Amino acid sequence: MELDPTLPVLNQTWLSLGPGTFVLLGVPGMEALHAWLSVPVCLLYLAALVVNTLLLGLVAADKALQRPMYQLLGLLAAADLVLATSTVCKALAGLWGLSGEISFQSCLAQLFVAHVAFTAESLVLLAMAMDRYVAICQPLRYGALMTLRVVGIMAVAAVTRGACVMAPPVALLQRTALLWAAGPAPHLL
Repeated sequence: MELDPTLPVLNQTWLSLGPGTFVLLGVPGMEALHAWLSVPVCLLYLAALVVNTLLLGLVAADKALQRPMYQLLGLLAAADLVLATSTVCKALAGLWGLSGEISFQSCLAQLFVAHVAFTAESLVLLAMAMDRYVAICQPLRYGALMTLRVVGIMAVAAVTRGACVMAPPVALLQRTALLWAAGPAPHLL
């Protein structure tokens, strides 16, 4: 008795890392206007890119701007660059019709980076408020309290906080997707 040659092909198990791809629709019902809708999005992204890069360059190059207030402003610009770049590029690709799909892994990475940047940006804004509070209410102790080392610690804390907040949901989504790809559990059938 000889085995059917198609049997090995049918008996393969596919290990997928997620539910496949997601289809990006853009703005439903306005498909004809996607090219026009992309113009203001692209111009705003380019403006954010140029202004934030210029701000980061000025803060890095000018020695007079090496104070905590300007370093925090540079951190805010960096967080804004990461946030805009992690989301707008894929949105523009979808609006221009270059890429109408995103893989599950790419979607998770984009979700993680965008939320970490957003969380870091909110913590940098809190640090800027604290900086101004110390400068106004404790002007004689401002130089001792707000140093470049403290700003560096705040930057690390901002990114760490964002990563710690977003790592569990992303890990749970990844685990759920792997379980979904494996199929229903035998005891549930």
